[in-house]
Amino acid sequence: MGGQAIAHSPLCSCFDNGDDTITCEGGFSDGSAAVGMEARVEDVVGKVLLKGEMDAIGEYTFKKPELPFVFVFDAGPGHVVKINEKDIQ
Repeated sequence: MGGQAIAHSPLCSCFDNGDDTITCEGGFSDGSAAVGMEARVEDVVGKVLLKGEMDAIGEYTFKKPELPFVFVFDAGPGHVVKINEKDIQ
């Protein structure tokens, strides 16, 4: 007896709150939430500056680093989204 695999893609967007914090929202193309998925803030060479997880509504809010950074939503192999600081408004 076989099963059916359902593919879903990770989705993430980030916005500047205007108070030196950034909020990133994560989820999946099938509508499922990103609750508990890993969230990281890295410098441009990949050094981890902050690490946590998406909260109960699939968000992660952090203080904006003073150096250039990349936000990483990591839902496992093949399900990683990276957002460069310059793309956050």
